[in-house]
Amino acid sequence: MEFLPSPPRAVLFDRDGTLIVDVPYNADPTKVRPMPGAAEVLAGLRRSGIPVGVVTNQSGIGRGILSAEEVAKVNAAVEDLLGPFDIWEICPHAPGYGCVCRKPMPGLVLRASRRLGLDPVEVAVIGDIGADVKAAAAAGSRGVLVPTAATRPAETAAAPLVARDLAGAVDLLWGSR
Repeated sequence: MEFLPSPPRAVLFDRDGTLIVDVPYNADPTKVRPMPGAAEVLAGLRRSGIPVGVVTNQSGIGRGILSAEEVAKVNAAVEDLLGPFDIWEICPHAPGYGCVCRKPMPGLVLRASRRLGLDPVEVAVIGDIGADVKAAAAAGSRGVLVPTAATRPAETAAAPLVARDLAGAVDLLWGSR
């Protein structure tokens, strides 16, 4: 019999392409649109007492395309549409900066886990690209890929857990499927 790990005690989500429709370098809160099923999935986790958080690369800050204030306004719009999150972790660095927080590095997941008072093995990460799943694995967390049009076929093939939507991702984590 295969050992199934216990369900996660918290779920971290990528922001763009996972929780909200990806608008590259979005500085406009009015352009925030939830991904299908995101509000329902988050509400269900919250009702179950599961902390939810966001781990997001926002390289537009490091590239000088966005300000931290603009990103904060977009994040506030995300919360207005999808409800409050227990934790936000943001990497503001551009690629090549050499930080440990930019996914696929584990820094965002490790920091979010620590702030939640959890071991990373108790946390799951749901995202739409390989960097999200790789960050989870590098931190010792479980990762679930929910592919979109932006997801490369090789990323889907490499992901240990793949779901067609957010509800399916949560079902995989709780062994409902």
